[in-house]
Amino acid sequence: MDPTPLGRQALEIWLSGVDAVRSERLLQSAVRRKGDRLTICDEQFSLADIGKIAVVGGGKAGAGMAAALENVLGQQLLDEKVTGWINVPADCVRPLHKIHLHAARPAGVNEPTAEGVAGANQILEIVEQLGPRDLCLVLISGGGSALLPAPVPEISLADKQDVTRFLMHAGATIHELNTVRKQLSRIKGGGLLRQSRAGRTIALLISDVIGDPLDIIASGPTVEDQSTAEEALAVLDKYAGSPPDVPQAVLDYLKRSETEKTSHPAALSPVTNHVIGNNRMAIAAAAARARELGYAVHDLGSDNAGEANDCGVELANLCRSIRDDHQLVAPPVCVISGGEPVVHVVPTDQPRRGGRNQQLVLAALEVLWHDGLPRIAILSGGTDGEDGPTDVAGAFADAGVLEKAIENNLAPRSFLAINDSYTFFDACGGLIKTGPTHTNVMDLRVAVIS
Repeated sequence: MDPTPLGRQALEIWLSGVDAVRSERLLQSAVRRKGDRLTICDEQFSLADIGKIAVVGGGKAGAGMAAALENVLGQQLLDEKVTGWINVPADCVRPLHKIHLHAARPAGVNEPTAEGVAGANQILEIVEQLGPRDLCLVLISGGGSALLPAPVPEISLADKQDVTRFLMHAGATIHELNTVRKQLSRIKGGGLLRQSRAGRTIALLISDVIGDPLDIIASGPTVEDQSTAEEALAVLDKYAGSPPDVPQAVLDYLKRSETEKTSHPAALSPVTNHVIGNNRMAIAAAAARARELGYAVHDLGSDNAGEANDCGVELANLCRSIRDDHQLVAPPVCVISGGEPVVHVVPTDQPRRGGRNQQLVLAALEVLWHDGLPRIAILSGGTDGEDGPTDVAGAFADAGVLEKAIENNLAPRSFLAINDSYTFFDACGGLIKTGPTHTNVMDLRVAVIS
C-alpha cells in the first residue's frame, strides 16, 4: 500500500537523511588523491614514500566505503600497492578491483558466524605482514562487532554466539554489549592495532553509536581498550547472566582475566581515528528537506536511547500535543530524532518477526489509535536498511495504515505483546523496504504534523 501524501513526505524527509550519509559520499569527502599526493582527512602523504597500502575492516557500510576508496585511488595505484579485505553482510558483496568483500554473515542475521571468524583471521594476517613503510587504512562502520568475530582461544564461537544472543535479547545497550565483546576478542578493543606492523594506521569510521565513542564503534578494533573484565562481568551480572544462557567458559575466562589483570602491550602502529559520518549529519539533511517542504523543524537530537515501546509512546504523545495544543511550535511541524532504542524480547512459542523501529512505530500507533491519525504520520527506520532479523528498514504509520488495520481487525496491543510488529505492518502496508543502504548511522525517526 502506498503512503498517504503526509506519509510520502515523511518518507521523503527520511530518505534525504539517509542519502546524506551514504558511505560513498562520506569516503570521497575524506580521501582525495591528486597526482602523487594522497590526502586523508587533511593529512597529506607522498605515495612515493609509501610501500604497500592495506585496506581492511568491517561493517555494513564497508562495501560502499571500499568501492569509493578504489575509485579515489585509481586502477594503477591499486595494481601497484593495494591489497584489501573487508567483512560485510552477504547481501553487500560485489566484485571490486583489489579490495575483497567477504560475506561474514547472512543478511539480517546480526551475530558472529564461522565465516566472520575466517574473515577476521585473514584481516589479522594481512596487517601482521605489513612493514614500517606501509600504510594501513581501516574502514569501520556499524555492525562491525558482529562482522569481525575473533574469539580468544579460551572460548569457542558457539560461546560467543550464546553470550551475544543473551545480551541482545535481555535488552543490553550497545555500550554494555561491546564492553563484553571486547574482553572476549583478539581483534576488538585495539586487537587489530596490536597485531599490525604497519608504519602508519588510519581508521575511517562511520558511527552507529550515540556520542561517537571510538572504543564502542564496532568495539574499537583500532582503539586501545580501557574497559576491564570486571566491567564485563558486571554487565552480565546486571542481566543475571549465568549458565546455560551464558556459557561457563565465558564466565571462567572473564574471572581469570579479572584476577590476572593482564595489560596489553603498547600499540606498535601509530594510529589516527577519524569519524567521517554520524547520525547528526543525517538529521541535519532531513531537517533541511523538511524545511524545503514547508515544515517547521523540532529537532530532538541524536542521543535518544531507551526502550522502543517507551520511545514510541513519547513520540506519539509529543505529536498529539503539537497537533492539538500547538505546544512548542504550531503546525505544520516535522519532528526529527535519531538514536537507537532497545527491545525487550519477550518469551513466546508463537511465530513472530520484528525490529526496534517497527516496534517503536507500532507503540506510537497504539497511542494514536482512537484519534484516527488525522494530520499525523510517523516513521522510524534503520539507516542501514535493516531492522532486526527482517528484510525491512522499519515502518511508518499514517491514516492509510490505520484504516487498513481496522479493516483487517488488527489491534496493535496483541502484536506488541510478542514483538510481532512485522506481521502487523506487513498486513497493513506500513513496511519500509530499501535493501542495503551501505551506510549505518543508527536510526532516524520522522514525524510530520500538518
